[in-house]
Amino acid sequence: MTATAGSVREAGPVQAVKARQSLGAKIAERLSGGLVRVFLIVVGLFWLVPTAGLLISSLRSPQDMSTSGWWKVFTKPSQLTFDSYQKLLENGDITHSLWNTVLITVPATVLVVVVGSLAGYAFAWMEFPGRDWWFLGVVSLLVVPVQVALIPIAELFGKIGLFGTILGVILFHTGFGLPFAVFLLRNFFAEIPRELLEAARLDGAGELRLFARVVMPLGGPAIASLGIFQFLWVWNDMLVALVFTKSGTQPITVALQTQVRQFGNNIDVLAPGAFISMVIPLAVFFAFQRQFVSGVMAGAVK
Repeated sequence: MTATAGSVREAGPVQAVKARQSLGAKIAERLSGGLVRVFLIVVGLFWLVPTAGLLISSLRSPQDMSTSGWWKVFTKPSQLTFDSYQKLLENGDITHSLWNTVLITVPATVLVVVVGSLAGYAFAWMEFPGRDWWFLGVVSLLVVPVQVALIPIAELFGKIGLFGTILGVILFHTGFGLPFAVFLLRNFFAEIPRELLEAARLDGAGELRLFARVVMPLGGPAIASLGIFQFLWVWNDMLVALVFTKSGTQPITVALQTQVRQFGNNIDVLAPGAFISMVIPLAVFFAFQRQFVSGVMAGAVK
């Protein structure tokens, strides 16, 4: 009888809480099942339609693209061909611009990750005069729009001979990527237990060794997230490239934009070029997807 009475007393508040649920909470609880999942799957499939259309278009001949839509390939699979990709590889302007994109994106990403990691560790765990004020100054740079700095930095690069060079574009992306990198990594490194760092110092580890052996491995998810963000931003950038590059240093985004002016004559180059430009950052994202999700969710649960 005592156990039964206790169960009744415990069940009473639970039933009271359920009875006090609002209408919106009840609707949300019922919709949180399979219906919502089906809806999200359908939305995801519709979201992928442009990507699938671009892929199919890149595998069709210019004659087929000019006479019918890409969905006609499902009734005529014989339209699929790799001739457009072969022509793309024979186009020196596109291949050179794709290589320029790699030369710009990889160093700009590596520099931001390395310098941002060192600065984030310094702001999180090293004591120096004005540390908090310096960090506040770095964070305030996040609100500075890129457009404000285009003309002044273009004039500066022109005076020192960096305008129109790949190095100038790398330095620009690095400078504008560092405030976010320092802000993200400093907050992540600050969550590392102080006892762990003190134990490493007692074992004789210096600051550089402590950073390389303890902080970097623990900060892997945040560093991977930062690397993905920076890679995507630089790879897909066109505004900075339009301002700071010339014909021999332009990336794939600018090269494709110039090809659009002659859309009717080179659509067989535009479609595969646009797909390659899109699929490479997607491949990088999916390769580091697990670390990206861990870095984004870091600190969400205490």
